[in-house]
Amino acid sequence: MNKPLTSAEAVAQQDMKLLKSFRSTTPFAPGRRPFFKYRDLGLEAATGGRMRAYQNNSIAGMTEPTGWHYHTCEMQFVYVLKGKLVIEFEDGTVGTFTAGDSFFIPGGVRHNEIYVSEDKEALEVSVPGKIGTVNCERPADLPEKLREVSNERP
Repeated sequence: MNKPLTSAEAVAQQDMKLLKSFRSTTPFAPGRRPFFKYRDLGLEAATGGRMRAYQNNSIAGMTEPTGWHYHTCEMQFVYVLKGKLVIEFEDGTVGTFTAGDSFFIPGGVRHNEIYVSEDKEALEVSVPGKIGTVNCERPADLPEKLREVSNERP
C-alpha cells in the first residue's frame, strides 16, 4: 500500500513520469564531444528536466586533451563501464579510471580529460538535465606534476 506523499514530495514529483528505457528504443547519436557517441536514457524528459543520464562510448580513442573546462550544472557523476579515462582535476590530482570506477564533479569544478581509450564506455548523470560546458585556463596554482590517483594509488 502506498503512503500518501507530503506536500514537499508532491511538489518534487511534479512533471515526473515513470520511465522504462530499452536499448532497442534508445539508439546512440552524436553529442557534446565528437569522439563519443551518446545514448540518451530518457531521464531528462521523465524528470521534467531535473536530471539527465547518458551512456557514452568512444568512437575512437581521444587524440588530444579536451582542454580545461567546467560544467554549468549542480553536479555530474560518471561510472566507467569499460575501458579507461584519465582526467586532471583542479584539486591537484590526475585520476585514472577503469571499469567499476566512478567520479563525482560538483558544478563549476575545473577539469581536463587527457586520455580516453577507444573502448571506453561510461554512464554519465547530471543534475539538472541541461548542462553547459565553459572552457577555461588551467588553474594557475596547480603544480606542474599532479598527484596520481587510481586503483593502484588511492
